[in-house]
Amino acid sequence: MKVNALIKSAGLAANKLGFKLQKKSPEILIVTGVIGVVAGTICACKATTKVSEIADVTRDTVKEINEAAEKGVTKAGKDYSEDDKKKDLVITYTHAAIGYVKLYAPAALTMGVSLACIITSHRMLKKRNIALAAAYTTLDKSFKDYRSRVIDRFGEEIEKEIRYNIKAQEVEKTVTDENGKEKKVKETVNTVASGWNPADYSPYARLFDSTNIAWKKDPSQNSFYLKAIQAQANDRLRARGHLFLNEVYELLNYPLTDYGQVVGWVYDLKDPIGDNFVDFGIFEVHTEDEVFGDPISGFVLDFNVVGDITSELANHQY
Repeated sequence: MKVNALIKSAGLAANKLGFKLQKKSPEILIVTGVIGVVAGTICACKATTKVSEIADVTRDTVKEINEAAEKGVTKAGKDYSEDDKKKDLVITYTHAAIGYVKLYAPAALTMGVSLACIITSHRMLKKRNIALAAAYTTLDKSFKDYRSRVIDRFGEEIEKEIRYNIKAQEVEKTVTDENGKEKKVKETVNTVASGWNPADYSPYARLFDSTNIAWKKDPSQNSFYLKAIQAQANDRLRARGHLFLNEVYELLNYPLTDYGQVVGWVYDLKDPIGDNFVDFGIFEVHTEDEVFGDPISGFVLDFNVVGDITSELANHQY
């Protein structure tokens, strides 16, 4: 029993190690390839220092052959014809070529194997990226279909409340009417907890609030600013045919992200992908601790990206 347990444990350990190696194989191959290229270069440099030896021997041999052909006899006194000269030259140059091949063969072999490792690593990563893109496309479509069903059944406002963990709260505000008299009115606003971040609920969403350098105390100015940036983004999309999310983040003074250089929008009137326009999905939210002191505490921006546009651009015909 102990032997079987040890065998089973060793098998599991070997499988785990094999899985880890398989997972890291592109990195292992690329590192091996780089090291091999360096090693091949060193071997080639060392081989070059010995090239003069072969060249000197070849030059001396050719000189002897030419002298023998001119005199018609070898140093040993044997007859030497033009045919003998041609044969000996072929043999001499062949030996020289073989010498050069032997000299550079280790470097060439090392470089060849290294390049094969690098190319194989690239192919493996490309296949994995294609698989990830396909998985993302499937997941993104499923999520959008789910959202569409929720919106159809409960409405867009309810869907946003559920998706972003937003609560509709009725508050009482003091306003001044047209006669200059103050009165209390009730208003329903979307409230969120302190420290709430829309990126926790949607990977591309951002909160536009007082932490942004473009924020103004006047909510109408903030709304106008966001719509102006949205119009600018649409102008870029229509002018270039595509737009990455990172470009929009840059316009809005948000940090750039890894996925932002992949996802975005594609514009084509003949064969549209997605909405064919940029929509920031602007809507207002209020933090629970500021709802009375500052009724407009922020705007949620959830961008209507169509997903990975790098693969779309590669396959799309304009």
